[in-house]
Amino acid sequence: MNYRLFIAWRYLFSKKSHHAINIISGISACGVAIASMAMVCTLSVFNGFQGLVSDLFTDFDPQLKVTLAEGKTFSASDPVVRALRQRADVAVVTPCLQDQALVVREGHQVVVTVKGMASNYASQLNLPHLLYPEMEGGEVPLQADVLEYCIPGIQLALKLGLRPDFDPPLQVYAPKRGERVNMGNPMSSFNGDELMSSGYVFQVKQAKYDANYIIASLPFAQHLFDQRGRISQLELRLQPNANLSRAKRDIARQLGSRFVVRDRYEQQEDVFRIMRIEKFIAYLFLTFILLVASFNIIGSLTMLMIDKERDIQTLRNLGAAPGDVRRIFILEGNMISFLGALVGVVIGVALCWAQQHYGLISMGKSEGAFIVESYPVVVEAWDIVLVLLTVMVVSALIVWYPVHRQIENQ
Repeated sequence: MNYRLFIAWRYLFSKKSHHAINIISGISACGVAIASMAMVCTLSVFNGFQGLVSDLFTDFDPQLKVTLAEGKTFSASDPVVRALRQRADVAVVTPCLQDQALVVREGHQVVVTVKGMASNYASQLNLPHLLYPEMEGGEVPLQADVLEYCIPGIQLALKLGLRPDFDPPLQVYAPKRGERVNMGNPMSSFNGDELMSSGYVFQVKQAKYDANYIIASLPFAQHLFDQRGRISQLELRLQPNANLSRAKRDIARQLGSRFVVRDRYEQQEDVFRIMRIEKFIAYLFLTFILLVASFNIIGSLTMLMIDKERDIQTLRNLGAAPGDVRRIFILEGNMISFLGALVGVVIGVALCWAQQHYGLISMGKSEGAFIVESYPVVVEAWDIVLVLLTVMVVSALIVWYPVHRQIENQ
């Protein structure tokens, strides 16, 4: 063992002439342990919420979505549609057209997003997990003879005062393409159509969808938005054994620069970017708290160096360079920080495990008011490594200057 490390290790656990040094060293380690525990728990909570949001988006967002890099719509008979359907790793290709429209019903007016989907939409969406009331089998028809049916989001249905068998039907309006609004007769500048009740609503537990989306048939959306024979996106479901990242890369290469291929995380890029920013800001605040807690190490090392002044002189007489003596006490400070961090990480992981299995901290007292009953937590190995690295960097920065000054003055 390196003699500097050996001496630092002996100083850490040996008795000091002043008992206060042991107390201050213990307080320093406890401060670092508490800060490290808080970092592990906080970062794990952010991981839990990110995983929760990912699960909620899973049932509505496609595995891969293909859109134009420039422009809004393209032909439904475009060769890329046939090319994607011929791929062995693609199970379902669903052409879609979505845009905003105005829904009117019995005095209620709401701007919504109408998502027109091809007839194989049931194979694309995970309907049994989306629909309310629960669907026992088969699929919900969106067209029957001359009637058009819809599946609204549950919050939108409540906003419009809809019942499962709502009557009269929804009146849906969208501006005609390339026309200015006729102020004398505004309604002449809009396409209008009706949507009947399918008897179901969908629930993703995200206001973005539940309060703003209506699922309808693709022909209905093409007629409403004056986009006959055109679509705005292709939604892909891959084969169960397909590798998502490889399939995305191959499809993007096959389609070229004209199209953009996005996975579920990229489709919700804004949401996950905000969550990453929030997690980073929380990390910065906790690092500052760790920095404050680490200042106790300065007092502990200063008292230790005063207590070991005779030992320092002995080491110098034996030929130890000033740099070697400084490294001994720098190692001492790093050991205090590392042991505190290690204890804090272990306690933090244990608390996260208890939260996962027993829900120690609930989201609120009102049952059913939240999606989950207790705070979700997910411990990631990278976060533990990050906490330990942060503690060691902060410790190294904290102890370097005081040790150098103190050794120079002795």
